[in-house]
Order: sequence, then C-alpha cells, then structure tokens
Amino acid sequence: MNIPQGKHIYFASDNHLGAPTQEASRPREQKFVAWLDEIKQDAAAIFLIGDLFDFWFEYKTVVPKGFTRTLGKLAEISDSGIPIYFFVGNHDLWMDGYFEEELNIQVYHEPQEFTFNDTTFFIGHGDGLGPGDKGYKRMKKVFTNPFSKWLFRWLHPDLGVKLAQYLSVKNKLISGDEDAAFLGEDKEWLVQYSRRKLEDKHRDYFVFGHRHLPMEIDLGNNAKYINLGDWINYYTYGVFDGKEMHLKTY
Repeated sequence: MNIPQGKHIYFASDNHLGAPTQEASRPREQKFVAWLDEIKQDAAAIFLIGDLFDFWFEYKTVVPKGFTRTLGKLAEISDSGIPIYFFVGNHDLWMDGYFEEELNIQVYHEPQEFTFNDTTFFIGHGDGLGPGDKGYKRMKKVFTNPFSKWLFRWLHPDLGVKLAQYLSVKNKLISGDEDAAFLGEDKEWLVQYSRRKLEDKHRDYFVFGHRHLPMEIDLGNNAKYINLGDWINYYTYGVFDGKEMHLKTY
C-alpha cells in the first residue's frame, strides 16, 4: 500500500473502555473519540491494536451495552472510506463478526505483516508472544477453546458480562497489572520475540500493545520495536508519515 503525500497511518491500543466502570471510563472514551475525529482529516488507515474494550463478548444476537460514542465514530470513519484494522487483545478476544458486519472493520486474531511505502510492519496485540507468560498462555487456551465459549454463551448476558468484568479487574493474569513496570530491554519478552523474528526475515517496525508502556527500542539492522502504551495513563499513539514511525501523546 502506498500512502498518499500528506496522509498518515495511525496506531493506538489498550483503551480498556468500561474499566473500572462505564461511568469512570467515559472521560477517556470522549478523549479517544476526539482523537479519532481529529486524525480522520489526514488518516490513510487506522490500526487499533487490541483491548479497546476491557471486556467484549459477542452472543448470537447481543453485544455488550455501552461504547456508543466509540462505535459510532468508528462507523463514521469506516463509512468515509478510511480503512480500520482491529487486532483482538486479551480483553476483547471474543470477537466473532460484529465489527466486520456492522462497521466494515477487518479483525485479526493473530499478528500480521503489512507493507506501506516499502516499509514493513509486523503488528499484533502482543499477548502470549515470546518467552515466559506461561500462566496467561494456559489461560488463553481455555478462553479460546470452542467449548469454553459455548459454555459462557449459555450464561445470561447480565450474569456473564458482570462475571467477566469482575475477573478482568481482579485476575492479574488477565489485567496485566502484575508486570506493568519496564523490565529492561533484555527482559522485555516482546523485544526478545521481535529479535527472534528478525532472524527469519527483516521487518522495519514491530508494533505491539498489551504492555501499557510507551516504548521505542532500536533492535539493530534498521529495525525498531514500538509499544504503543495505553489510553489510561499515557494517551500515546503511533503515527507513520510514510517514512518513519514515532510515538506521540494526545
């Protein structure tokens, strides 16, 4: 994909809308919607790299209540012809067609590679990648198991959503609160993962969320690891101008 002159590609992750409550997250949602409204003026594409919601589950005829402002703005931008790409995170991994059908937003469940202006990007939420994190990896296998999803779907949505919201905040394997501090380049598992991927093939940028920490780390050989931070404490986002990508704060 070639980016027209004057256009940019934007990246954001980890909004966790709805946490700890809908009311408490409303100011953050309004700020995010204002950002979307601003960047639509020069966006060639928008990447949302997971955990937009603190919890999301799609029943056959029901989706979680709330997020009207965000969903409406995404629909408006998508309808205008600007492509939006969504990567599920560990909090909103149970997506199953709603975004594609209602918003015309492409949803990915695994990391993907993109090329813009001959610059290659390896993009994903980041959960469960790299060494370590074994407890979460086991939990993710349970969450993504079709039988587990079938069982959860039989709970009444009022009960199921309330239970999931409680676990989302209280369970440190899900919330990620247990490792929210910078570990150092040699111990950051997504940095290690990116360096191993470079052994197979060169990419210019590895872009992830999940860690909630804004990071720009040089991997050597003209490759860079970027973690997008979050929209809870940092309000950081990535922008690619056709030549280089950097983090900015809204």
